[in-house]
Amino acid sequence: FYECSFFFYVSIFSDAYVTIYINNNTQVQTNGCSISYYGQEYSTFYVRNQSFVNHMFICFNGYYTPDSNRDCIKAPNTENRTFLLLYDDLDTNSGTFWTNLFLSEGIPITNNITCIFFFTYYILLLTMTFLFYFFVSISCSVKGLCTVTGPTVIDFSEQINSVSDRCEYSLLHDQSTGFSLKANFLERRRRDVSFVDSLTLDFSDSDDIQLLQGHRVKVTGSPVTLTSSVQTFSGVDLSKDQTGVTANFSLDGLSMSVFFDGTTAQIYLNKSNSLTYEGLCVDSSSSSSSSCQDQYVDTGDDTIDCAVVTQQCSILKSAPFSSCNLYVDPEPYIIACRSTLCKYPSVDNLRCQFLEAYAKACEKKQVDLQNWWTTAQYHPELICEDKCSDHEFCGDIHGNTDCRCRAIFASQYTEQNRLGGPTVCQDNTASLTLVGCLLKEKSIDYTHLHLSDQTCTGVMDPDSHMLSFSFSSDSCGTEVKTNNSQVTFTNAVMTRNSSSDVITRHDKVFIEFSCSHPKPQLQNVAFKIIDNWFVTFLQSGEWKYSVTMKAYSDAAHTQLLDPKSDIRLNQKIWIVLETNGLNKDVVSVVTDSCWATSEDSPNSTPRYDLIRDGCANADDGTVNVMGNGEGTSNSFSFNMFEFSGKETSEVYLHCQLQLCVKKNNNCVPGCSFAGRRRRSLRYRRGAPALISMVWTH
Repeated sequence: FYECSFFFYVSIFSDAYVTIYINNNTQVQTNGCSISYYGQEYSTFYVRNQSFVNHMFICFNGYYTPDSNRDCIKAPNTENRTFLLLYDDLDTNSGTFWTNLFLSEGIPITNNITCIFFFTYYILLLTMTFLFYFFVSISCSVKGLCTVTGPTVIDFSEQINSVSDRCEYSLLHDQSTGFSLKANFLERRRRDVSFVDSLTLDFSDSDDIQLLQGHRVKVTGSPVTLTSSVQTFSGVDLSKDQTGVTANFSLDGLSMSVFFDGTTAQIYLNKSNSLTYEGLCVDSSSSSSSSCQDQYVDTGDDTIDCAVVTQQCSILKSAPFSSCNLYVDPEPYIIACRSTLCKYPSVDNLRCQFLEAYAKACEKKQVDLQNWWTTAQYHPELICEDKCSDHEFCGDIHGNTDCRCRAIFASQYTEQNRLGGPTVCQDNTASLTLVGCLLKEKSIDYTHLHLSDQTCTGVMDPDSHMLSFSFSSDSCGTEVKTNNSQVTFTNAVMTRNSSSDVITRHDKVFIEFSCSHPKPQLQNVAFKIIDNWFVTFLQSGEWKYSVTMKAYSDAAHTQLLDPKSDIRLNQKIWIVLETNGLNKDVVSVVTDSCWATSEDSPNSTPRYDLIRDGCANADDGTVNVMGNGEGTSNSFSFNMFEFSGKETSEVYLHCQLQLCVKKNNNCVPGCSFAGRRRRSLRYRRGAPALISMVWTH
């Protein structure tokens, strides 16, 4: 790959040259004037000059064909009037003439001239005995331009390939220095089309530099602030303007410039000796990738008219772009444009991205396209500078440039017709997280959202752009509901309504979410009183609480019965039932029933009731129930007994508990003054919790 400069002059020649007219395939011997091409010496080259290839190609490994990948130099061909002139065995005067000519045109000469090749356009005038040649001579120096735009890589040889997966690819790698230039490709609106998303300059022995979306730059993982003034980090000159970020550096004799604007990367290098690099910029068909993620196949977009796309992309062959066609071949950029837009919608200014990539390549060749954006109807958009998170990209949202959700990230919500979630429940609180970019795409202004209580609004994370709402069971207008199996705390995210708004342009939102306290499931646990006390944990989902039964020998509940306690018949004992993990302002614990059996099964017989329907057994005057339904704990007392006619002295005590929602409900059982029976049912009875203890007389 060569970059060529042109100059015009007139000279008079005698027979010190050999003129070869190329009208088809011609094999040329250099007659001792060997050509050094990327470290290889050649004494033979192959010239093809036919109209079907539109250029003259000088190749070193056989003749050029459109589908070949040979080492070639491409020269313009105008009406098959390109000549190859070979000068060899130059004398001193001739060498001085050529040297002075080159220097007068500003072309550096670093080696002694021994032989010269010219590829020329000519006008032949015959005057007397001399030949006058007016011709354009091409002087080439080793340079290269690699363009990565969207999913497409146009390598230094102008070969083209597309990246279809979400991977980190090596654009350039030099094993001798360890330097690597890597490009990370990610999806945007479709899951199966990837776009270059960031670049990493890996210098092996010094700081890595990342060029990111929004003209952001990180050095060794830390953000740096750039301006148009050059700042140097580890030998790399970094600068930023309104078009993008540029990194210039030299490495082992190689001068390199890397430009990235968030959509297109261009790598421009200049080196006088042979290249030892590999990667997509050297060979776009190579597949040196890492960190690849799952691939997807989306359904085709039937709204795309590929014929129209082809016509739109072919503008690169029309004015003003045509003035650059001799210097930068437009065909790879047209292919890149067409192959992408035939399966990806022409949104987010994407078509102009390929035109701009070509214009930037022309700029590197010092070709002025003279306000090309006017002809192309290109309207530059403001970038989402320092705005988008990792799961977003900068695109168009209802005519405005903003951060859109990447397709794969969004699909986990959109496939279930959700804007976020699920609800997270913990203790007596609940939270819901909504996706900021999905809200934007639905034209929902997050500042207009609130819970049932309008003072409870969401909190937007400045980095992830996730909007979080939270509430407790007794805040933000939470509604407490109960049924036979659970207690539910419900709230909703909704749009603020204002009577002063005559019109609105935003969708109304109502997202209800809730958390539940399942009522305790039946627990069949028994233990001897000599084991002191017992705790059982009841859990469902994220809600968790415990139920404890303890026995005391005094009314103040200070003398906990332990294994050495001596319990006598007709001795009064106090049983305390406690819960931990429930909100006492929202729910109460009701001891629904307690009874004793002579065996460990609560369903065994005989059975003796101490508490029925939340009230003390009226037939047993020793039973006294205290604080039942008033909070998250209660107690009762009775006089110790044993079962008559039983050989065993063990007595098992079992209690069933209910949860009662206090809001709009009286949870205290309605018992008569004499403690015989409650008057009315004030709480819902469901599947109660059973907790048991046993003691030995």
